[in-house]
Amino acid sequence: MVMPFGIRTGYIKLDSLLKAVNAVASGGEAKLLIADGRVRVNSSVELRRGRKLYPGDRVKLANQEFVVESRSV
Repeated sequence: MVMPFGIRTGYIKLDSLLKAVNAVASGGEAKLLIADGRVRVNSSVELRRGRKLYPGDRVKLANQEFVVESRSV
């Protein structure tokens, strides 16, 4: 199941998204999971925790998948 995540800015950083959706408990945990290659963005392994995610990007961690959506103010 894909869970939508709305943003009101132009982008959100990968580690911030993982924290916002409660996929991780802290930024340190996000950093470790990303560095271990356990996070995919648009089906590709992503190793940059500061990767900018834009509406339409998909993030997958284990059996959780999120899609970034634009939300108006």
